[in-house]
Order: sequence, then C-alpha cells, then structure tokens
Amino acid sequence: MSLLDKLDLPTDLKKLSYEELSELSSEIRDLIIKTTSETGGHLASNLGVVELTIALFRVLDPPEDKIIWDVGHQAYTHKILSGRKDAFSTIRQMGGLSGFPKTAESPYDAFDTGHSSTSISAGLGLAQARDIMGAEHTVVSVIGDGALTGGMAYEALNNASRMKKNFIIVLNDNNMSISSNVGGVSNYLNGLRTASGYAALKKSVESRLLSLPGIGSNVAKRVKRAKDSIKQLVIPGMFFEDMGITYLGPVDGHDIRALEKAIRAAKKVDHAVLLHVITKKGKGYGPAEAHPEKFHGVEPFEPETGNKKRPGTGKTYGEHFSDTLVRLAASDSRITAVTAAMADGTGLGKFSQMFPDRFFDVGIAEAHAVTSAAGMAAGGLRPVVAVYSSFLQRGFDQIIHDVCLQDLPVVFAVDRAGIVGSDGETHQGIFDVSYLSMIPGMTVMAPKNGRELEQMLEFAFRLGHPAAIRYPRGIAYEGLSGSDAPIEYGKSEMIHQGKGTALFALGSMVSTAVHIREKLLASGTDCTLVNARFAKPLDEEMIRHLCLTHEHLVILEESVENGGIGLRACRIAAEASAECRVKTVSLPDAYVEHGDIDSLRKMLGIDSGSIIESIRGE
Repeated sequence: MSLLDKLDLPTDLKKLSYEELSELSSEIRDLIIKTTSETGGHLASNLGVVELTIALFRVLDPPEDKIIWDVGHQAYTHKILSGRKDAFSTIRQMGGLSGFPKTAESPYDAFDTGHSSTSISAGLGLAQARDIMGAEHTVVSVIGDGALTGGMAYEALNNASRMKKNFIIVLNDNNMSISSNVGGVSNYLNGLRTASGYAALKKSVESRLLSLPGIGSNVAKRVKRAKDSIKQLVIPGMFFEDMGITYLGPVDGHDIRALEKAIRAAKKVDHAVLLHVITKKGKGYGPAEAHPEKFHGVEPFEPETGNKKRPGTGKTYGEHFSDTLVRLAASDSRITAVTAAMADGTGLGKFSQMFPDRFFDVGIAEAHAVTSAAGMAAGGLRPVVAVYSSFLQRGFDQIIHDVCLQDLPVVFAVDRAGIVGSDGETHQGIFDVSYLSMIPGMTVMAPKNGRELEQMLEFAFRLGHPAAIRYPRGIAYEGLSGSDAPIEYGKSEMIHQGKGTALFALGSMVSTAVHIREKLLASGTDCTLVNARFAKPLDEEMIRHLCLTHEHLVILEESVENGGIGLRACRIAAEASAECRVKTVSLPDAYVEHGDIDSLRKMLGIDSGSIIESIRGE
C-alpha cells in the first residue's frame, strides 16, 4: 500500500519525516499524472506546486487558516491533501470534483477562483474581515508570476501595503503563465531569481572598506548614501519593499524544509509580506518539464509519452482563424494581433512567428489588451484581439469606452464561445452574445462552420467598425458545403426552405438544427432552416418573414436567454402581430457546472433530441 493510501489527510501530514514527505510528493505527482491522463485537466501548473502545498498545509491549520489560489488551476494537491483524494478521479467530470477551488465543495476552499490576478484582492478582503471580526487566523494568497502581469494584482498590492496585521502573499514564480511570461514584470522577476549573490557581495565590500585605515568608515557611509538612491536596481524585492510590503526570498519551491522555515518567518510579520518561491512548472514529468505550455491544460493523454489519446480528426476553429489571419496579414501590413498570454490557445502562434513586429502578447491583462488595440486602431492599424469568451468579460468597460464609443475598427476573435465543458462555471463562454449585443456600435457574428469563420474574419476587416466573431472550442463543423452565400451586413442565410416549422439558428446551433431537420424529415415532417449569422444586428426582416409564413418558429442559440437573440425575436414576432408560435432554445440565466459537453447540452435541453421532443410536445 502506498504512503498516500495509508494517511488520514490532512491530519497525518504534520507527523511525517522529510524523507516520507519526499515520497509523498512523488506519489501525489504520480496520482495527478495518472488522473489527468484519463480525465484531462491542468497538469504542468499542478506538478509545480506539490511541495509548496504540502509546506502550507504543515505550517498552517486549514480550513481555519485560509489559502486562496489565484486562478485555481494549480489546486489539485490542495484538494488531495484536504480529504478529497478518494474522489480525485472524478475531477472535472460531471457530478465530480471541480477543477478549481469551490467553496460549495469543501470548507478548505476559501474562495471560488478561475480567472487570473484575483487572489491578492480576495485574500486582502478576507484578512480585513478577520481583523474586524476579531479573529486570529492566517490568510495566504498564492499568486503566480504570470498572474502578476494583471493590473488588478497591483491595485491589491497597493492596498495591501496599508495592512497593520499579518497577510501573506506567496509569489509562485515559475516564469510561465500559460504562454511564456513577457514584459517588465517578467524581467524584474528574472532579476530577483539571479540576485542571490547580492548579500554576499554587500558584506564583502563593506568588510573591505572598513578595513581601510583612517578613511574606511567615512567611505562606507558615503557608499551607503549612494546605495540608497540605486538600491532598487539591485536589491531583491525592493519593488515590493518600497510599497511597504516585506519581501522574503527567493526560496526553493521544491525544498519543503526551506519552505516551512520561510512560511513560519512570514507568519511573524505584522503587516503584508511577500514570500517569493521559485518552482518549476511540470516538475517531475519529463514531457511537461520540457514543454510546460503544451501541458498547461491537457486532453486525455498517454502518460508514457505525453501524446494525446484522441488526436483531432479535423481542422479546429482556431486553425481556421489562424490560417485566415496569416493570409490576410500577408497582404495588409496594417493588420496586427493582440493576445493576453494566450498565443497558442487562441491560434496566434503562427502569426507571431511570421509577423513578430505586428504581434503583441500583453500578458494576463485583458483590459489593457482591448485599450491598446483601440489605440492601434486610432493610429491607423487594423488590430484583432484574440481572446477566450469568458476572459473577454474582463475587458467589458474598455470595449464600451475605448472601442465602441469611438467607433474604432477593432476585431474581436472570441474563442471558446458557448459551453466549453470541464473547466466549469468560470470558463463557460455563455454571456458574450448578451453583453456584446447591448453595446451600441458593436457587430456580433457567429459562423455555422469553419469556412464561414474565414468569411466572417474577412468581412470584419472590411467593415471598418467594431466587430466580434464568436466561435466554439474544438474541431470545426464542416457540413453544409453547398451553403456559402456571401456575407451581407445584418443578413441571415436561408439554407433550406420548408414549411410548418422554421429553425433560426445562431453559430454552433446551426449544426444542431441540421440534425433536427434530418430527424424530422425522416419522420415525414419538413421544416425551414436559416443560419442567423448575425446576433447583432439581428435580421428582423427574415424573422418577420418566418413568422408570417410558418406556424412555428424555433430560435436556437448557445448562450444565456437574457439578452440573447431569442427574446429579441419574440419581440419582433409580437410586433408583426403574427399567429406563429415562437419558441426559444437557449441556456438558463444560471452558471453552468463542469462536465463533458455532450452531457451538459443534454442536461440543458439544447441537444437535437431534447429540442425535437419539445417541438413535438407543442
């Protein structure tokens, strides 16, 4: 029996020797690799924090002491140590453990996380609540160096400097976010990593100066005054120290003994303290150590090689976007691409290699990404911001204030739109149609297949106004090869003219509508199928026509009902005074849990079988 199986966690953790802790670390890594190879998940980030998590649990007393994990995709060891080992095989599966901290799942999860750069703010709030409530527990926010590129982290640091009681910030520094870190913060942290010789140099210089007969003491004082003006250039952590936050480190993030000593020291500080921990992303698994960006979020894989178990069998939507953008940029030098630490995930890797001077990775800073793109557009360029749907929410004000208010030609390539599956509530891209459609001056499109995504990208650059194209994750639908009508602004596409029932589908729901029509035809029932193409402006003329010529109109969209195209279609139908019955198929105004996409679609009633049942039931 393994050591991990013998332990009553977390109770027994503090009883182990350091030799046993080394064995435990290896067993935890093996469990994480084995589980993610079967379920998929976040691998490299979790392998890098095993010893850090063990040290935190040994020095602290969670759940009374609070640990907040920034983003939370590195909390697998936290879940294993906090009594969820036996359920760990269910992680990211429907009805199983969440892939992120979730307060409803365990008292050990102090705060729900999923997006980046929030942990210091949340931890600061918990520490302030502790102090006002007269409690004495420890609050620790763990934030990665990649998340430290987000502006919200600095807003929190600025306020943390006012703390009059202990608040610990652990900087988990692995020189990675999802893609490699970029920018000034990364360069600063690189300096800290290599500054271990500073103290020894300082001691040597002072000793030599003081040994000079007669003048040594005066020279040493002059050097000290000069040092004060340049110290922030050479002393580790002076950036944080100058803010009023005590800096400790760097500490080897894989040395449990050293980590425990540093955490105990941090607990003694009577204000905000930053503990700088150096870790290796992917630690203990060769393929992940060699290519940490590829093993950030993984599909099921062969643990021996790291190769995917189910390789893709077609071109993804991201690849359609990537190839088209590169082709267009080759003939238009104004086209630029902006991403927030997601170059590979959004399909901009090829663009970055071919046009490095026109590629901008701003780090995990979506608000800045949007406004910098606005500035590019104001300067005559034609930027595209490639971003996941759930992350674009972080730049909402900038879309309104900096892009649309000025009617600047910024194109938003909104990847992972709709249900994304196993990452759960914080990552489902189900709100973009609603929040983008409410903004004056914004055009919102959704392609029925990969080829139409290419057409829409070309159209968006020709449009010369703010435009967003939302498309799902994964292999692109390539059906309807005979339906490639040119895109006209605000116009839908008639795919099949039938009678009785009309299906008006947006984006990913077009393929679902095709399946519905095929099943209805097999039972002898004809129907009309229309590809909406535009969520904004909605093709009101087509909706009125369908209402006046059909008994039943079904609106299909993979987004929340409130603010979606369905409610707007109902208004248009009512104004047309039509007798047609209008049914909306959309997602409830609720957060969608984690699980595989097919199961979630069936649970939510947006799969073809459920929709047919609802049509026949009316």
